Amino acid sequence: MGVEENLKSLSTKEEENKNRNPNLKEEGDYDTTLPSPKKGIMEQPHQPDHLWTFWFDNPSAKSKHATWGSSMRAIYTFSTVEQFWSLYNNIHHPSKLAVGADFHCFKYKIEPKWEDPVCANGGKWSVTFHRGKSDRCWLYTLLALIGEQFRYGDEICGAVVNVRGRQEKIALWTKNATNETAQISIGKQWKELLGHKETIGFIFHEDAKRERGAKNRYTV
Repeated sequence: MGVEENLKSLSTKEEENKNRNPNLKEEGDYDTTLPSPKKGIMEQPHQPDHLWTFWFDNPSAKSKHATWGSSMRAIYTFSTVEQFWSLYNNIHHPSKLAVGADFHCFKYKIEPKWEDPVCANGGKWSVTFHRGKSDRCWLYTLLALIGEQFRYGDEICGAVVNVRGRQEKIALWTKNATNETAQISIGKQWKELLGHKETIGFIFHEDAKRERGAKNRYTV
């Protein structure tokens, strides 16, 4: 089962549970406290500072003649850490995705496209892996985003993993490419969080639009 099918299945199960229990209200209207099986107390779900949305670009839906990003779909928005783990544990990790797939996790209402107003003046840090070797670093990246681990967290738009024939690439998108202080800080922190030893580079989206194989503006 693919990413979209897995997430749709989770959504369907949630709706079925609501239908079976007439006392269960719509999301946002009910008490979100959860009983702890160990302590017998009520615990609040852990809510990040932002809502996050998973996006998926299905390789089977891509066309050579289609506009870039036209096959990209927002498939699930989560608002708690518990929801994140429920999703993460029920979808394919990068090593299991089909070649050509792009899987994104962006702040709610930010589309993972150059044309999005929030992303338009930004850029991205990138790390490349051999095929099937990015799973751990993808998870660490997601946890860093959701857990607000970056000192310049307001600069973060989201992250994407691109799966290709011989490699997988994780990119961290940011808002203001010309803010060198923020970008260098983000790059250094991300590299440290991943335990990555090799040099990584930052590309401006504007440069990437103009030419294929744009050069790095910053490196750490």
